[in-house]
Amino acid sequence: MNITKKQKDELNLTLSIEITPEDYQAAEKKKLADRRRTTDLKGFRRGNAPASLIQRLFGERCLMEAVDDCLSEALDSAIRDGGLHILGQPLPSEEQPDFEWKSGNTFTFSYDLGLSPEMTFTASKEDKVPFYNINVTQEAKAELKKNMLSQFGQMEEGEATGEEDFIVADLDNGTHKVEGAYISLRSVAEGKKDVFLARKAGDSFDIDVNECFANETDRAALLKVKKEELAALNPAFKLTIVNVKTFVPATESQETYDKMYGEGVVKGAEEFDAKLEEQLKADYEREASYRFARDAREYFVKKADIALPEEFLKRWLISANEGKFTREDVEKEFEPFLSDFRWQLVRGQLMKQFDLKVEEKDLREAAEGYVAYQYAMYGMANVPPQFIKDGAENMLKDERQLRNLEEQVEDNKTYSALREAVTLTPKKISLDKFRALK
Repeated sequence: MNITKKQKDELNLTLSIEITPEDYQAAEKKKLADRRRTTDLKGFRRGNAPASLIQRLFGERCLMEAVDDCLSEALDSAIRDGGLHILGQPLPSEEQPDFEWKSGNTFTFSYDLGLSPEMTFTASKEDKVPFYNINVTQEAKAELKKNMLSQFGQMEEGEATGEEDFIVADLDNGTHKVEGAYISLRSVAEGKKDVFLARKAGDSFDIDVNECFANETDRAALLKVKKEELAALNPAFKLTIVNVKTFVPATESQETYDKMYGEGVVKGAEEFDAKLEEQLKADYEREASYRFARDAREYFVKKADIALPEEFLKRWLISANEGKFTREDVEKEFEPFLSDFRWQLVRGQLMKQFDLKVEEKDLREAAEGYVAYQYAMYGMANVPPQFIKDGAENMLKDERQLRNLEEQVEDNKTYSALREAVTLTPKKISLDKFRALK
């Protein structure tokens, strides 16, 4: 066996592996013997078919398997023993010579390798990354207070209708009647709301339902019919208001504080104000941390200044995805791919510097956190712990989701370590200006 290297440039290498008969013939004979021992052919007892017949039927396949075994071992050994740090997987070279599959021949295989660039950068206090301190303003606290009180408010009987109100109404066009329809005035089309405003229970007026409720799905629900039945209905209805419902925010009281935070956690308006400030600071810290992660990633990718074997990576993407992507698809999405790929290499270098590892408990915590977040998105805050654990267990069994969790944990550990390792340059900023940053 002979292995030669041809360095095209710093990032591209071609390996040529010459497999001689001495390398594969012992394995070839064993594979043929195994075939003879296990193959059933009519007219022959198992294991007694003529060797020449086995050779004719299975010779080429056994030869290919034997050569492939030698090739795989030689390729792995060349990469491992040669200390080659490769990207993706070796690809059959575009310069691969043709040969005939015939026992006794020497076979030469060529593989193109994309090499990982050498990275020598480190993170230290000499590196400066901005960290934003977002001001908590009285206006922000007032808005949060309004939202919190609204969240714990309730519907009450109203007098005259306003733009944010609801009505319970009966509708009648002479042939179709609906009783107790619930209508949000927000859903009424612009330009048609005025006729609904300043109305009281008992008021009647004419409307065109097609003009007032342009969305067919909403209109069908209002009239309690199927969408396909709408066209046959006369849209001219008389609407009679039965009730006016208005949303009233909760008032500041101990009862409201207990509903928001638990009994006795917050006592009085002063502690409520302090709690609102605490909430805003926590929210702003999360936003600032997310921005730090983005800035740190950009900073260190630029510092590493990574060159990549781009043409090789395009070929590898097409090959690895087995026909799912065309060359045109890869070209279109290549820049975002390169950005992520560079960060993966930088992150790997930083994890090595900080001796960071992803452990099973990290993945489980991340999975449970994600499941709890998903429940919270649907308004389910107090989900039984076992539900969280079961959902996390299912995530960890899914290979794609597991890899996403691994990347998430790697990112979080790396950003956390960077926050301690670099010099943070504090920047005070208003929330509006912070959110306007690119």
